[in-house]
Amino acid sequence: MFHDELKDKMDRFVHLVYKTTRFFPREEIYGVISQLRRSALSVILNYVEGYARQRKAVLKNFLQISYGSLKEAGYLVEFSEAEGFLGAQEKKEIMNLADEIGAMLWKTMENI
Repeated sequence: MFHDELKDKMDRFVHLVYKTTRFFPREEIYGVISQLRRSALSVILNYVEGYARQRKAVLKNFLQISYGSLKEAGYLVEFSEAEGFLGAQEKKEIMNLADEIGAMLWKTMENI
């Protein structure tokens, strides 16, 4: 149940990032847009891959990478707001979801 809930939140997170970055300036296609999308995708992809490996030590490593990617995405969201690419409400929605994911990931890592 917890695993499915976390995956669902991660899925919503990456789709929200993709939806939001569609409206960023076109000159950022190879900059912030690309980096933010890749870091958001990395959150769920590393989570899924870690569980697929079926070894606790490997899983923990992938969860740590997932958590690091989440923090990277969070910085890019903050940066995007400061640059005027993202509104305060959009930032709040993304960051609230990121905070929920971060807490759940951290709990998962602690329990391994």
